[in-house]
Amino acid sequence: MVTVWLVEISFATSRLRALFTSNQRLVKTYGAVGARRIQVRLSQLEAANSLTDMKSLPGRCHELTGDHGGQLAVDVEHPYRLIFVPTKDPPPSKTDGGLDWRRVDAITVIGVEDYH
Repeated sequence: MVTVWLVEISFATSRLRALFTSNQRLVKTYGAVGARRIQVRLSQLEAANSLTDMKSLPGRCHELTGDHGGQLAVDVEHPYRLIFVPTKDPPPSKTDGGLDWRRVDAITVIGVEDYH
């Protein structure tokens, strides 16, 4: 069986790519539990047909507002969230102007943070 990843994941910087692709660096930065949850969330995103699939999974994938408008987040370990944006610019939108989650097939990870 061939596994096809449908949501492409990229990273905003080479430094983030190095962090998120190294279990050792993730554990050092976020602890064992945080590192594992980040890896799970990235795997879920990668295996999704589109962002719509993320709505039915644990982790509360949601759009952000205010200073973080245009960004999305998924829970990692309270209070931290994995923050990302649709890679396509402009992002796919619905006729009402909102983000069309069904058409988001590539994301760019911009970090993990507590934005509250």
